Amino acid sequence: MLSTPSAPRAGTGFLPLRTSEPSNAIMSHLTEIKVRGYHLDLYRHVNNARYLEFLEEARWSLLESRATLDYLQSNGYAFVVVNININYRRAASMEDILAIFTSVESIGNRSCRMRQQVTLKASDTVIADADVTFVIVDTRTEKAAPLEGELRAMLERMMN
Repeated sequence: MLSTPSAPRAGTGFLPLRTSEPSNAIMSHLTEIKVRGYHLDLYRHVNNARYLEFLEEARWSLLESRATLDYLQSNGYAFVVVNININYRRAASMEDILAIFTSVESIGNRSCRMRQQVTLKASDTVIADADVTFVIVDTRTEKAAPLEGELRAMLERMMN
């Protein structure tokens, strides 16, 4: 049986978020999703692949809320996920309201890392959590853009 972590996972420094307030200096964006029948598998709980869709919806919501998506598109950039590590903690069922917290955790020279956590809104029970590494691709060169200048400043604003 999986349990809700009560301490940081080894090597991550991640503490589970319990409210829509930031757990520390890093701002967390909240997206809510209601579990529908088409999200369920044969066992009547959310299929594991659906969590990737939920996490993607939450990332898009964050990008839209900060006008980041507009900036990227108008400057010839694309947001590209290059790695996801996900931990499934508990099952979610039909009509559950999921609260997905998304935060930009770190910005490197060419990649960034987001932290996402899915909880049951009613109880704050952790359902899943994920580390997502992404790059910003320059659509003209089709290569990861260096994260500097205005592009880096835009990403740093997503942390605050």
